[in-house]
Amino acid sequence: MVYFISDAHLGSRAFEHKRTQERKLVRFLDKIKDKADAVYLLGDMFDFWFEYSEVVPKGYTRFLGKLSELTDNGVEVHYFIGNHDMWMGDYLEKECGVNIHREPTLLEIYGKEFYLAHGHLMDIAKNDTKTKFMLWCFQNKHLQRMARMIHPHWFVNFGLNWAKHSRDKHVVKGEDPYKGEHNEYLVAYAKEYLSTHPSVNYFMFGHRHIELDLMLTHDCRMLILGEWYSLFTYARFDGEQLTMGNYIEGETEL
Repeated sequence: MVYFISDAHLGSRAFEHKRTQERKLVRFLDKIKDKADAVYLLGDMFDFWFEYSEVVPKGYTRFLGKLSELTDNGVEVHYFIGNHDMWMGDYLEKECGVNIHREPTLLEIYGKEFYLAHGHLMDIAKNDTKTKFMLWCFQNKHLQRMARMIHPHWFVNFGLNWAKHSRDKHVVKGEDPYKGEHNEYLVAYAKEYLSTHPSVNYFMFGHRHIELDLMLTHDCRMLILGEWYSLFTYARFDGEQLTMGNYIEGETEL
C-alpha cells in the first residue's frame, strides 16, 4: 500500500492550534506505518523551511521523528519540494532518510506510471513576469547564500510572517474554487503532457488546496490532493485501486 498527502503547512502562524495539527498528522502516519510500503509527501508540508549549514527551523520534532521511524522501519518516504519549502537542503535526506524530489517526477508504482509534483511550477509557468522573477530570486544560489548570512532569528521570522500574510489572504478570500476542466492550469498541463507521454496512468498534484478526481482519458486519471489543515485529504493505492478520502480520527479505516 502507498499513501499520498500534501500541503500541511506545518508551523503556519495563520493557524491557532499548530501543535494539534502536527499531532493529528503524526497519528495518521502512525496508523499507516505497518501497512505502507511508501509515503509520498507532495510539498508544502511546512509553511516555511530554510536550512542553514548547521541550523534547521525550530519545531516539527514529532513529525520529523515519525518520518525517521518510518524510514528506519523500511518505509520509503518521498518528499516533493513545494513553493513554501523550496529552500530545503539535505537535512531530511541525511537525518531522516527521506528521498527528496526537486522536480516533477515520473515513477512506477506497483506497475503503474505516476506523474507526481507539487504543482507550483505549472502555476508559475502560466503566471506573470513578476511571479516568475520572484521564483528566480528564491531559486538563485547566490541569493540563498546571502540569505544564510542573515541571523536565523530575523530571516525565519521574515519567512513565517510572509507565509502568514499569504495564508491570511486565502482565509479572507477563500481558496479559488475549481474552475472547470478547461480553465484549470494543472488539468491543462496534465493533458498536454499526456499527449506526448500516453503511458501515464495517474497524475497527482498538491498546491491548489482543492480536492479533484478527474478522468483525463479512459485509462488516465488526475488527482489534486486538497490539503492537511482542514480537509485532511489523503490518497491510497494498493496496486489495483486508487482512492481519495478525508481522514477523520476514530472513523477512517486506513
